Amino acid sequence: MGRVTERRKVIRIRDGAVSARPDTLVAEEPLEIRLNGRPLAITMRTPGDDFALAAGFLVSEGVLAEQEDLRNIVYCAGATADGSNTYNVVDVRTAPDVPIPDITLERNVYTTSSCGLCGKASLDAVRTTARWPIADTPPVRVTPELLADLPDRLRAAQRVFDRTGGLHAAALFTEDGELVDVREDVGRHNAVDKLVGRALRNGDLPLSRSVLLVSGRASFELAQKAVMAGIPVLAAVSAPSSLAVDLAGETGLTLVGFLRGSSMNVYAGEDRVTLRAAAVQG
Repeated sequence: MGRVTERRKVIRIRDGAVSARPDTLVAEEPLEIRLNGRPLAITMRTPGDDFALAAGFLVSEGVLAEQEDLRNIVYCAGATADGSNTYNVVDVRTAPDVPIPDITLERNVYTTSSCGLCGKASLDAVRTTARWPIADTPPVRVTPELLADLPDRLRAAQRVFDRTGGLHAAALFTEDGELVDVREDVGRHNAVDKLVGRALRNGDLPLSRSVLLVSGRASFELAQKAVMAGIPVLAAVSAPSSLAVDLAGETGLTLVGFLRGSSMNVYAGEDRVTLRAAAVQG
């Protein structure tokens, strides 16, 4: 199993003083995800929670939806000359009755820490393949005060970030603000996949009473993953993309951006945010 952090020599310059010292860096390694023995995707990730990452990725792809859909996940031999296990290749085995998408060379996906999709076809695909339409779920209500408290709680739970400063994080909270789970990864989409994958393996999908908080921006891909997991509220400490806002509007997702202190922007689904009516202007 690869390490979450690694040590590298660095030349440190502080106020003109120069010194050589080891520095702690976040590890980044490729993970190949295979589906029933066939290559499906490669993502650059921080090692750890690889099985959850693979399961969460397949939830967002519409392959897995229930705990019973997943038979098992195993590490398999890597690409070394001697065939040894590099712990960088996982094979996801589904239950016999789970429909499998057509996996061709064109279907294979290479994902990076900033990858995403675009276009109206992507919006339509998410809306039509989501197993748990957010608009049909029981109403979840959150206050601005509750949302404002979440980033500090996420930051306090980022253990590896404190040592490296190089990780994204994602956290699941209840609608009452209780921290349920937090994951870190060099890729923001991987951190969300690890959360969703753990929920799938625990039999907790859909996450219809949850708030998802991400430490960076809210891309289309992160909004997609929230919708596919049945999460009604997505909040980000940075900006959303235009396509993420479009997807939130199409699906009923509550999307909050620039969540910093008591300030925030609600881009879609404002009905879930309890606001003082007299305070809303424009």
